[in-house]
Amino acid sequence: MKGKDFAAMENLIFCLNATIPIFLTLMLGYFFQRTGLFDDAFVSRLNKFVFNAALPALLFEDIASADFYSVWDGKMVLFCAAATLISIFISIGLSFLLKPRDIQGEFVQASYRSSAAILGIAIIQNLYGDAGMAPLMIVSSVPIYNIMAVTVLSFLKPGTKSIDRAVFKRTLKGIATNPIILGIVTGMIWSVLRLPMPKILASTVNNLGRIATPLGLMAMGGALHFSKAFSRLKATIGCTFLKLVVFEALFLPVAIRMGFTHDKLVAIIIMLGSATTVSCYIMAKNMGHEGSFSSGVIMLTTLLSAFTMTGWLFLCRSMGLI
Repeated sequence: MKGKDFAAMENLIFCLNATIPIFLTLMLGYFFQRTGLFDDAFVSRLNKFVFNAALPALLFEDIASADFYSVWDGKMVLFCAAATLISIFISIGLSFLLKPRDIQGEFVQASYRSSAAILGIAIIQNLYGDAGMAPLMIVSSVPIYNIMAVTVLSFLKPGTKSIDRAVFKRTLKGIATNPIILGIVTGMIWSVLRLPMPKILASTVNNLGRIATPLGLMAMGGALHFSKAFSRLKATIGCTFLKLVVFEALFLPVAIRMGFTHDKLVAIIIMLGSATTVSCYIMAKNMGHEGSFSSGVIMLTTLLSAFTMTGWLFLCRSMGLI
């Protein structure tokens, strides 16, 4: 019995070491924002820098230095895409239970759209030392996140009967020119062609990539504003439960049955149950929604995912899957 208790404690410490430093770094950003070291303009520029430069560099480096043919997993790509689409349709169906329905679009977007890039890569780095299978998960899910976010926010906006074609075209263009996607694709091409990586280039890209995770997490924390949250508390709690628990409970057993383990399973756990991304609030506001509901879900999922993500990782670790 003592041996089992020791093993369980070891597994818990392993999972806490992967998650707690991430959320402490994130809350540092919130602390810096509250004390005036960060302001909204600085956080916005920091987010832009991480999104456009540091994170693409990190993803490019990890993929370009790997053997593409040994890394590619078509089954995982299809699973991530299918799970994302099914999650969205479940959210749309549940959104019709809301009374009133003025937050339908925000509810749907906030319930499925994860902080897959920043939080995902941070957790996998803590566990395995590199981005692991996060790039495949990002390629599978992020384009769907964005396309469906525009569709949902357009159709489910109060008083709207049709989609804004101009916004939809801009979104498609944005996906095609997304720096994170471009970093992944460039890394894949580099790996497939087996191009050499000169030491000077490798060191420069490595230096840029190493700052992506801490800066990205602090930018996320700095973007949190508790005063804007929780105007629709019951719906916020329901959306948060859907985001952090329900989708994991639905799809994680399927992923395990399909044979996904280690960094692949961790990437799937993050895709399904990590905190709602801050860009949900930005997109909702830009498309004519009020935005406070999105803000509430972002903050609640960010705070609670420190516990739920640790729990899901601990469960899989105890089963010997990660």
